Amino acid sequence: MHIHVLPAGPIQTNAYLLTAPDLHEAVLIDAPGGIWQEIKPILDREQCRLRELWLTHGHWDHTQGGAEVVQAVGVRVRAHRDDQVLIENPEVMEMFVIPGTRLGPLRIAEFVRQGQHWTALGQTVEVRHVPGHCPGNVLYHFAAQKAAFVGDALFHSGIGRTDLPGGSLEVLERSIREQIFTLPDDTVVYPGHGPETTVEVERETNPFVHA
Repeated sequence: MHIHVLPAGPIQTNAYLLTAPDLHEAVLIDAPGGIWQEIKPILDREQCRLRELWLTHGHWDHTQGGAEVVQAVGVRVRAHRDDQVLIENPEVMEMFVIPGTRLGPLRIAEFVRQGQHWTALGQTVEVRHVPGHCPGNVLYHFAAQKAAFVGDALFHSGIGRTDLPGGSLEVLERSIREQIFTLPDDTVVYPGHGPETTVEVERETNPFVHA
């Protein structure tokens, strides 16, 4: 499985295009604005068909480009039910959006849940619910790849903001300790913004969360 890290949109939100050229399949995790123009050349080059869009949470900078992706290739969207309103009715976020930003609604085809597993790109993926930054924030964990895509729950030496509606510092700290810090130490953490890190590094050095 190839992991393509693609910062995009007005605040450089990380999208992750996961491709399996041997299977000719791909999955997109999060969809900042303009991401279709970024991923289409990769899909063409690796001869992969985009199958699904997985959202880590419903904030606008992670969903802004989703409607264009769905329109282009008709992918199924997976996300947590607790962020359904944000994803399917994004106008509720207008007061928090950069002026001039266009938001298109997405229809969630499948709601993911804590502890859910399925097979994608020839590997098993596990869902863990990590609320606190956003009620429906989840991570997608590929154990064989030693990779966890965590949205805005945890960053390198940082955590997601908790001052937006539905946020809670107490809940986020508990989520990180119980759902992220319990992953294997060598798991690479791919956040919604900024560089990757590891579970071990953040457990030992993150100034905002103590294991």
